Amino acid sequence: MVEGAKLLTEALDAGAAVESVYLDPSAGPVPEPLVARCLDAGLRVYDLEPGVLVRVADAVTPQPILGVVSMVDLTLEEALAAAGAPSAGPGALVVTLVELRDPGNAGSVLRSADAAGVDAVVFAAGSVDLYNPKTVRASAGALFHVPVAVGPSPEDVLRALGEAGLRRLATVARGGEDYSAVDLGGPTALVLGNEANGLPATLDPFLDGAITIPMAGRAESLNVGMAAAVLCFEAARQRRLIASMAAPPT
Repeated sequence: MVEGAKLLTEALDAGAAVESVYLDPSAGPVPEPLVARCLDAGLRVYDLEPGVLVRVADAVTPQPILGVVSMVDLTLEEALAAAGAPSAGPGALVVTLVELRDPGNAGSVLRSADAAGVDAVVFAAGSVDLYNPKTVRASAGALFHVPVAVGPSPEDVLRALGEAGLRRLATVARGGEDYSAVDLGGPTALVLGNEANGLPATLDPFLDGAITIPMAGRAESLNVGMAAAVLCFEAARQRRLIASMAAPPT
């Protein structure tokens, strides 16, 4: 379920399969150009009685338009293929979520991953529902643009990432290598854990290293969504530098 003109437009722009659209003018001005686009595309558009969307929508302030869209998640194998691993492995960057429970954080990770050019995001079993309405909203449409997989157990996900040739780096609040000093330009999987407990020690055999974002203040740790943004954009910076060095002189 996608609520509002912004998310529905993102879904349409990405070519997602929109199954139906619902309108409730009592919730606010209906975006007529978007409705016309939906009708022109042959989509089923329904007018609802006043107040219906207020009762069924998840947002505190419901939007006057809501769409039902087919699920877009891939299998783990499909996501790795979309990321170019293992066949085109060099440079592949995958973000993996382990027991991440907050839907807003999950959506923020998707948004940062999309903005930074991450090749795929994997929700290992035990993480929040990818289609939680808060996750969908917080992704700001990134859900429809970055390849996303709902994977098996964390152990199986990490094993598959290793077999695909990716270096699996745990993100830890302290004790890891300074993230800015770590090579993130090669095939890499950034592994983010639970908001409160981090990554379980049982996953250590499936990891190749750990990285930390040094903090100068007194904060115990960064929000996992913020940490993902910092790490994804550092990887993007390193990859741009590698690309510029490889480019022929003009």
